[in-house]
Amino acid sequence: RSSQQGADSGDGSPSSAVAETPSSEDFSLSLLDTNLPAEAETELRSFIAKRLAKGALFEGMGNVASVGLSIPEYKVGCYYCRFQQENLLEMATLESDINAPEYVVCFLGGSEKEDTFRLELDKYIQSLKINFNLEQKTLETYVNPSLRSWFENAVCPIQRVVQLFQEKLAFLLHAALSYTPVEVKNADERTEKDISRFLAAASLQGLVQEGTMTSLCIAMTEEQHKSLIIDCSGPQPQLHNAGSNRFCEDWMHAFVNGAEGGNPFLFRQILENFKLKAIQDINNLKRFIRQAEMNHYALFKCYMFLKNCGSGDILLKIVKVEHAEMPEARNVVTVLEEFMREASVA
Repeated sequence: RSSQQGADSGDGSPSSAVAETPSSEDFSLSLLDTNLPAEAETELRSFIAKRLAKGALFEGMGNVASVGLSIPEYKVGCYYCRFQQENLLEMATLESDINAPEYVVCFLGGSEKEDTFRLELDKYIQSLKINFNLEQKTLETYVNPSLRSWFENAVCPIQRVVQLFQEKLAFLLHAALSYTPVEVKNADERTEKDISRFLAAASLQGLVQEGTMTSLCIAMTEEQHKSLIIDCSGPQPQLHNAGSNRFCEDWMHAFVNGAEGGNPFLFRQILENFKLKAIQDINNLKRFIRQAEMNHYALFKCYMFLKNCGSGDILLKIVKVEHAEMPEARNVVTVLEEFMREASVA
């Protein structure tokens, strides 16, 4: 009957409590750690208890909801996730009589915009779960600091990368879209992780066919001279073998202009809009290519679209890989490549 919950306040800190059979009301909640005022912590505990009683929390899958608490923000966004220690989970599987404690960690922010970072927070909980141990030494040295630094570690990397790269962000966006390999040199551990997370968040992974992504990664890795080198030895990162296009430059300005507000959730929304527009352009080009298989005027429309969209170099690579096994479409792509090559020379 023991299980636990964690909660956190808007500045990026945590709290925790206990419950064992989430699908029934026969459980208890006890507090492990929090930085919420006592009244707000009680209200949050009540909210989590209701969710547990309904069986609405699934192991390792975070949820985001709006919660009314007695703090100045009135309603705040709450990310909450239930998990169990890895070693205790194994013991419970071997010995069904063992009632292993379960934990719920809650992170509070200014609004429900935490939902845009749900996947990052799920990964953050997984790393916490692996290292979680109720021994006092582990709590003080790893668990509590990890809970209190969730906002800096899971939400702020995109913002930090924008502030670091400024106008050079266009090259990073181009590398993410084109699956160009990136090597980071002379950077501290946090900066290297931030860049890696930004590239992962900006790529179209999961939005284009998995086979396409794999083929693009292989093709770009084989072109070693096109690897983007980022040297962070100076105050500003120096980039070598960098590529860009008008599409990425336009979106770079959206990021740089948004930096004035300093809202990390805004940067994430801009990034999602950036990827959505890239996917729309890919889908439009593929539709034009299907039409161009039978219609020469549609072929011209393809060409004009590639010239005007600002990211024709990347779109052609993506559709070339996707249509590699389709003879008619492959012929259209080959003609478009020749047109674009002649236009660039001219």
